[in-house]
Amino acid sequence: MPDQTLYPFIAKKISIQGHDISYLDQGQGKVIVMLHGNPTWSFYYRNLATLLQENYRVIAPDHMGCGFSDKPLDYPYTLKTHIDNLETLLALLEIDKFSLVVHDWGGAIGMGLAVRFPARVESVVVMNTAAFAAKRMPLRIRICRIPLLGDIIVRGFNGFARAALTMAVANPMAPAVARGYLEPYDSWAHRVAILRFVQDIPLTTKDASWQTLAEIENGLKMLQNKPMLILWGGRDFCFTRQFYNEWLQRFPGAESHLFHDAGHYVLEDAFAVIAPLLSSFFRKCIT
Repeated sequence: MPDQTLYPFIAKKISIQGHDISYLDQGQGKVIVMLHGNPTWSFYYRNLATLLQENYRVIAPDHMGCGFSDKPLDYPYTLKTHIDNLETLLALLEIDKFSLVVHDWGGAIGMGLAVRFPARVESVVVMNTAAFAAKRMPLRIRICRIPLLGDIIVRGFNGFARAALTMAVANPMAPAVARGYLEPYDSWAHRVAILRFVQDIPLTTKDASWQTLAEIENGLKMLQNKPMLILWGGRDFCFTRQFYNEWLQRFPGAESHLFHDAGHYVLEDAFAVIAPLLSSFFRKCIT
């Protein structure tokens, strides 16, 4: 496990379709579900979970194949499967109403569940993510989708997760933090989901998750009246300002903050500024 001073939690596990999902379940009260992306895990939310557990019940799962969840090699690592897993997890925990905090792939996964059950969603926090079709993909990510070459880069050299330690932040990570991000991905076998997430990015109608994402995008209008807070790292090479603008266009009533000197891992670069904004938002929306 990572440094206890950074990640002072004892994760729980629950079986879904024969494989264990690891998740944090901290605090009591109204439920806030935090969903990470690729190549992170619940470690990304460590500071936010510590902040919010005093007043809320925080649920932060590691998606299948990520963090300390099981990492089956022969598994349908698709957007729909991740959404189904989240739905099952919340059902097993008997959680009905909840707020969402989403980042990276967590946006599509969280919004995928939200459009299935919009009445269950109390509020949404969006950070450097998308839940609609992308119009572009950076070359450095496209390269990781090339057969064999992508396997070598992502699974062989851990190139996707290692590169994110510098590319996804504007400020250098402390060594212990960097080790925390990499710890669950310590072998070829344990990096399978990182590659499958990259391969599952839907770019054309031929891609397996294209229809799932299209249904999510079409359903976003059902969430327009939900309280929403958009927190955005302005130096994100992947989820650029265009994505931020599209969220604003789709949700003109959202409270929004653009952090010009923060990267994709916006919680790493700007947590001190973000923390009071989040506390205030949830105090107004779900207390």
